[in-house]
Amino acid sequence: MTDSSRSIGWPLHLSLLALAVVFPFVFSSSFMVNFGVLALFYAFIGQSWNIAGGFAGQLSFGHVVFFGAGAYASTILQLRFGMNPWLGLPASAIAGAIVGGIIGFLSFRAGLKGSYFALITLAFAEVLRILVNSVAFTGGGLGLLIPAKIGANNFQFSERIGFYFVILSLTVVSVAIAVWLKHSRFGAQLAAIRENEDAAMALGINVFNEKVKVMVLSGALCGMGGSFFAQYFLYIDPTIVFGVDKSVEMLLVSMIGGAGTVYGPLIGAVLLAGVSDVTRVLTNVQGLSLVLYGTLLVIIIAFLPNGLIDLFKRLGQRIQQRGQ
Repeated sequence: MTDSSRSIGWPLHLSLLALAVVFPFVFSSSFMVNFGVLALFYAFIGQSWNIAGGFAGQLSFGHVVFFGAGAYASTILQLRFGMNPWLGLPASAIAGAIVGGIIGFLSFRAGLKGSYFALITLAFAEVLRILVNSVAFTGGGLGLLIPAKIGANNFQFSERIGFYFVILSLTVVSVAIAVWLKHSRFGAQLAAIRENEDAAMALGINVFNEKVKVMVLSGALCGMGGSFFAQYFLYIDPTIVFGVDKSVEMLLVSMIGGAGTVYGPLIGAVLLAGVSDVTRVLTNVQGLSLVLYGTLLVIIIAFLPNGLIDLFKRLGQRIQQRGQ
């Protein structure tokens, strides 16, 4: 990282963190805090997709497989074995990492990439959904209901602000990982793989190993998102946590905000949460928010292929030029 980028980066990171910390105190209504929780949640799972799809170019249509694996792993350990739900976060990360490693190993060993890899991840998600739906141990189609036991030690809070700071902490970790990838040797190798795998191999990069590693990392983060989702809503079932809509949301927030960027998923997530809340308040038409978001995606791809973050960069440059 150059001195100039470091001088710009740290004030930006700290300013955004400060805004996020004061948000639930300035906008203290239940509606606005819930909006903040959902925006950060979308940003977190979007960043998990972005690490593999944006930084490494491994586009996935079935990233929800890691999300569902994490949700079920933490919930089953809590309900069947009495594990403290807080320990469900690292457990879900391990579950997501294992599933990511298995899918990555099998897919990349078979030489799958591009649209073939995207479709095989979707297939894995559907297979796992069917398996979970068919086993009594996982609750089958009825799903799993987490009993309400309000208390911070039970990962349940009487006010949503508690969940807000939990998901804020997770999002900060995901952003820190994205910043690290942006300036690390591992991130540079992933960028080379994204641009041209054959050229990356010619440079001596072990493409297979690096792609499996990024799937493990991405899967671990997405699994933790599943665990948080289970504790926030206290209920999961195969359709909810393995539904393709979650994969679509992860992909959309990254693509609209700016795939392969640090704050692209956050920008896209705020927009997604805003569109979702506005459409829910104004109309009861189910799925309208995704229709509007898909329309927005088409517009952005047509005029801003690098996402909204590119628009902000251009505006910032113009403002800086005028100031000079």
